[in-house]
Amino acid sequence: MDNQTTWLTAPSDVILPEDEIHVWRANLDQESWITKNLEANLSEDERARASKFHFERDRNRFIVARGLLRRILAAYLKQEPAMLHFCYGPKGKPSLQKTGTRFPEVNFNLAHANGQVVYAFASRRQLGIDLEPIRDDFPTIEIAKRFFSSQEIDQLLELPCDERQEAFFLGWTRKEAYIKARGEGLHIELDSFAVALAPGWEARFLHGVEAEWHLVSFSSEGSPAALVHDGTKCSVRFFMTPSSD
Repeated sequence: MDNQTTWLTAPSDVILPEDEIHVWRANLDQESWITKNLEANLSEDERARASKFHFERDRNRFIVARGLLRRILAAYLKQEPAMLHFCYGPKGKPSLQKTGTRFPEVNFNLAHANGQVVYAFASRRQLGIDLEPIRDDFPTIEIAKRFFSSQEIDQLLELPCDERQEAFFLGWTRKEAYIKARGEGLHIELDSFAVALAPGWEARFLHGVEAEWHLVSFSSEGSPAALVHDGTKCSVRFFMTPSSD
């Protein structure tokens, strides 16, 4: 896992060059007044989805995740957050609904876990991002044998026992980020491709993935995370939202 990720405070005026990808992180547990302000920009269908959560914490986290997504996208597009409209692919991958020929093409993806959210934004690139906190009680070898490729299982078993938990979650985030980037859901079998997952190794695809796809590993608040994108390799910048300091 890359523990050298440098998270910058977001600038007041954000610009997304075509040769950059921006990753943002934020805390989903916000004060009530912040949550209410973010909720005011949600669409009717987003409010309806929020209302279906049984627990208030989960409902508020959904509101914050979607509200911040709107706020960041609006900053890139110079639009009002409430004016943005989303559409969804066949497997549920969200994207911006274009409203005119001059509407900039900004693609995005998001993931959340344990009260934090990460977003990825790029121009004219397909993106997938994933985040998973390391769980010491998780049956990594058992789950890996069910879902990982034989090459990935061999990597895990060759590692010292005290490195296997981290390696599993490094692998899991990398594989999930690729599947999300493709937007095909479970139609891509997890064992149909392989990633390098040993701690300290370069994050890369080993087989089963076309050369146009690239993998970036990073950490967010100590949790393994991964970004996958297509096109040429490019620089990635990491930002914190003001409310996540």
